[in-house]
Formats: sequence, C-alpha cells, structure tokens
Amino acid sequence: MPRAKKGAARRQAKVRWFKAAKGYRGSRSKNWRRVREAVTRAGVYAYRDRRQRKRDFRALWITRITAACRARGIRYSQFIAGLKAAEITLNRKMLSEIAIADPSGYDQIVELATKALEQKAAKQAA
Repeated sequence: MPRAKKGAARRQAKVRWFKAAKGYRGSRSKNWRRVREAVTRAGVYAYRDRRQRKRDFRALWITRITAACRARGIRYSQFIAGLKAAEITLNRKMLSEIAIADPSGYDQIVELATKALEQKAAKQAA
C-alpha cells in the first residue's frame, strides 16, 4: 500500500497560513518555516496586546486627569479620594473626557471633591 502524504489537505492548510502571513516582510511571507514562526508569533503578540491596550488606555486617562488636576492646584490622589468621599462615581475615561471637552464642568467636579475632602478632614479632626 502506498504511503499517504495528505496531498490536497496539506496544501489547503498551508494556504491558510500563507494568507495569514500576507504582507509580512521578506521570507516571513514566502518561506514555509518562517511563515509558521511569524504567524504564531503574531498571534502571541495579538493575544498579549489585547490585554495591554486596556492598561495603556487607563495610564493615558490617569495622565490626562493628573495634568488637569495639577492645573487646578490639586493632586491626582487627593482628587480621587475626594471623589470617593463625595460619592461621585465617574470612571477615569469619563473624567479625562470631561477634562478635555468641558473644562468648566471639570472645575465643578474638582470643587465638589475638594469640599468633600475638607469635610472628611474636619470629621476626623473632631
């Protein structure tokens, strides 16, 4: 009995890999071994960076909020503590958007946070 070498099925599988590697530079889109390595590695990076993107955006929002707070004479940590004390539940994404799009509204939020901090400090002192 002749040995089976998978024939068309193997070719179809390779075609899928080569399509995934389309546009890669040099032998990474032409050479079968390099294609497998490149596509596998790309998948690993994609998986990792789907999680990394969330961290990157949170860091960006915090940076924006920090800059907006410093311009108004309050530290980021104090601002967040003041928001919690005032029971204002805005996430960091919305806070950064407000800081950019509506500075006067952000001023009001900062004012509420500072008042809540002062009240909290007065309670602890008493």
